[in-house]
Amino acid sequence: MGIFHAALITATLLCSLVAGFLFAYAVVVMPGIKSLSDRDFIRAFQVTDRVIQNNQPVFISVWVGSVVAVVAAAFLGGRLLDGVDFLLLVLAAVAYIAGVQLPTIVINVPLNNRLQALDVDALSDADLRLARVQFESRWNNSNVIRTLVACWVSVLLIVLLTRL
Repeated sequence: MGIFHAALITATLLCSLVAGFLFAYAVVVMPGIKSLSDRDFIRAFQVTDRVIQNNQPVFISVWVGSVVAVVAAAFLGGRLLDGVDFLLLVLAAVAYIAGVQLPTIVINVPLNNRLQALDVDALSDADLRLARVQFESRWNNSNVIRTLVACWVSVLLIVLLTRL
């Protein structure tokens, strides 16, 4: 197995793990904390997000590694693939960067940071409600898009692997 195949297998694995992580937030975590009061919702999200914000090594390795691996696979594959195989790889890489990573950087992380900055014990019920309203649906909508794109990317990479 050459370096391209190793990069492609790594990209497939790591992008699929990211898809699973986003999926878990979309169908378990966010629906699970939805019924909490505004104060408890914000606190629960802060606690889970703090694990990520504190650079949890396994999470960071998977998240950053997925970007490095998919870019490396696309770069290396550009020299080895053509036709449908090259198209699958390019679509997967572009979709992953534009549809998963970019919304994360532009939408989800800033929303996370805004919520992290709140002192829930010092805020009034009205301020907590406003903070949640400004956060929850926008974050969830972006996450659904990220989840769908990440799953689609995983399918594209798996299909490509089966073709090689």
